Amino acid sequence: MDVQMQPPTADRDEPLLRIQGLTTCYGESRILRDVDLQVHGGQMVCLIGRNGVGKTTLLKTIMGLIRPQRGQIHLAGRDLLSLPPHQRARAGIGYVPQGRDIMPQLTVRDNLRLGLEARPGGLARHDRPDPQAFDLFPALETMLERRGGDLSGGQQQQLAMARALQGNPRLLLLDEPTEGIQPNVVADIETAVQRIMAQTGVSVLLVEQHLHFVRQAHTYYAMQKGGIVASGPTAHLSQTVINRFLSV
Repeated sequence: MDVQMQPPTADRDEPLLRIQGLTTCYGESRILRDVDLQVHGGQMVCLIGRNGVGKTTLLKTIMGLIRPQRGQIHLAGRDLLSLPPHQRARAGIGYVPQGRDIMPQLTVRDNLRLGLEARPGGLARHDRPDPQAFDLFPALETMLERRGGDLSGGQQQQLAMARALQGNPRLLLLDEPTEGIQPNVVADIETAVQRIMAQTGVSVLLVEQHLHFVRQAHTYYAMQKGGIVASGPTAHLSQTVINRFLSV
């Protein structure tokens, strides 16, 4: 059964995602330290910082892959802390991890179908990829029977984003989507994210190092040693902040 993606709705007066006092540890090491962060409906928010400061840990904690020691995570006012990852996906979070994490032995079609599990009823109710994915990523429609592992890096990134969108999320978490992508394809990934926001209404929390991509976000948060140490509109992103927190 084909189900059209519908633009998610969010109250722009209240944050779609609200994180307060989030602290996460690995063993005795504290990786996140009292993180406060907000993403409003229709916004792209970029998380910047050097390698190893906790950006990926933050996304995994939001997704429920890592359990925090304390803090709060709310999506559209709903407390997510008690929910496992698959229920957070069904609550409206799409996640594209660092390295894309597609299934290389499965076809493009079957990779996309996996994303349908995030919809209510899962594959029992939704058995065909949403055709809007092919409006966003036309090349994928010509590759449906190819194995994911046979695609180029840029094509795999498109597949990973299209798979995340199959769940019709309200919030899309993107962990360094341009990592390992050829420079001439980076602009295509940036354009794809902008089109996703325009066509689906999804909000984006982005971890990224490319300055041009960072500047497309509405707001930035800079991390250091597991905490948020600077934030503001990307229009006001200073050269001092760029030199300090971007590894480019």
